[in-house]
Amino acid sequence: MSTEYLDPTTVVGTPWWDQLIYLIGEVTLVVLLMMLIIPLIVAVIILLSIHNRHFYAPRLLKAGLVMSEGMSKAICRFFGLEDQELTAFFIRLHNTLSTTSFEAIPVQERAIFIPQCLRAADCPAHLTPEGLVCRRCGRCEVGENIDRLEEIGYRVWIAPGSTLIKRMFKKYHPKAIVGVGCLMEVKEGIEMCDKAGVVAMGVVTIKDGCVETLVSWPDVYDVALLGTEENKPAS
Repeated sequence: MSTEYLDPTTVVGTPWWDQLIYLIGEVTLVVLLMMLIIPLIVAVIILLSIHNRHFYAPRLLKAGLVMSEGMSKAICRFFGLEDQELTAFFIRLHNTLSTTSFEAIPVQERAIFIPQCLRAADCPAHLTPEGLVCRRCGRCEVGENIDRLEEIGYRVWIAPGSTLIKRMFKKYHPKAIVGVGCLMEVKEGIEMCDKAGVVAMGVVTIKDGCVETLVSWPDVYDVALLGTEENKPAS
């Protein structure tokens, strides 16, 4: 029995081979152009949105930012926009897009996570499997605001880290959360909630650090009261 071998020289250079190589080249070129064009378009929309204080095509903008975050950041940086400004923009954009869904969820199915850095340096709170337990000592504003938020109907946790947040997700299954923290903490929390299918709203602290940071409590309530009777205008 004879075995026939395919001579590579009879394949390379044939019309169909040339067409295949040409097609691969075209596809590669289109992909490379898209990798550059999409981030450029996203960066331009971001800059326009920040300049005019108005979100243009917000849903497409968020999708584009998620898909091309690295390149978009580089282009925005080239035009003078700092990474922190872009992160803050992403959080505001996410909050805007999530407001309607958040309002539709009853307060009893929402949770608020407060970072431990908001407490006083000499805070006497002790750590438990469900986070820090506030002693209502009056040394900071955390205790009184936890009381008010719980009266509204929220579950409130003082979180020493993201591990507690994940554990409370698994135990209590909240459908929506308000996350308070620094820029990166809030951004990472939002991304974690998106993957888990939980509606998230972020409130960024106005002073960073590990101890005695600050948050605008009116900003927290602006978010927490969404969809509640207290937030509805008087008729």
